[in-house]
Amino acid sequence: MEWGAGRYERIAEQLLPVAEVVVEQAAPREGERVVDIGCGTGNAALLAAERGATVTGVDPAQRLLDVGAATAAERGLDATFMLGEAADIPVEDDGADVALSVFGVIFAPDPEAAAAEIDRVTASKGRLLLTAWIPEGAVSQAVRLSRQTLAEVLEQPPPSAPFPWHERDALSGLFEPYGFSISITEHSLPFGAPSVDEFMRIEGENHPLAISARPILESAGRAEEVREGMRRIYEEANEDPDGFRITSRYVVAELRR
Repeated sequence: MEWGAGRYERIAEQLLPVAEVVVEQAAPREGERVVDIGCGTGNAALLAAERGATVTGVDPAQRLLDVGAATAAERGLDATFMLGEAADIPVEDDGADVALSVFGVIFAPDPEAAAAEIDRVTASKGRLLLTAWIPEGAVSQAVRLSRQTLAEVLEQPPPSAPFPWHERDALSGLFEPYGFSISITEHSLPFGAPSVDEFMRIEGENHPLAISARPILESAGRAEEVREGMRRIYEEANEDPDGFRITSRYVVAELRR
């Protein structure tokens, strides 16, 4: 999937409160080397740079890196943005005092390779903070509906469950062999809009996942079916009778050597 499709900047605005939680907990100090893995447009990277850290943002989407670099230049921040991914981070060995990943590494196709690469770049006394969605609630259900329908259209097997980045035991299996101890805290993020339809319009016009799926569903004549299914999910979960609000839960995992 092409994460540079659409306008992820709009989605990043929704996720900024999570980056603020992560950077506050990570508390990077002036001069520390921070690597933001799957940085997107740079939410966490820019917040860390504002604290005086020397930051490298890494992402597979060049367009998003360009947005982050332009913002850093406008603000006069010490942040560099480089093409890369969780299993291939363009940073030297032990080059990060702090590694961050706000809903980034959770999309790595090979979690074991990502963990090994994060170990390589994280200094001996370094720390890693990553966030992962808890797979429940309206957004998770809506995404699952879209993925299942895409698999049917493409005549592929049903999508397998993703790696459980939100579970402590799963993270322990990945990272404890590298000497990391793990603590997890749970948080929530509200999403709101004037109406269900407005929320769906914003997501549909801006989120790379929605933009990638649309032409396939439309060509199969199933786009409206999925849209109506998603609308039902969102309406049933709506927490605001005068508008639209849903809440998604996520975890912040902190790993220290």
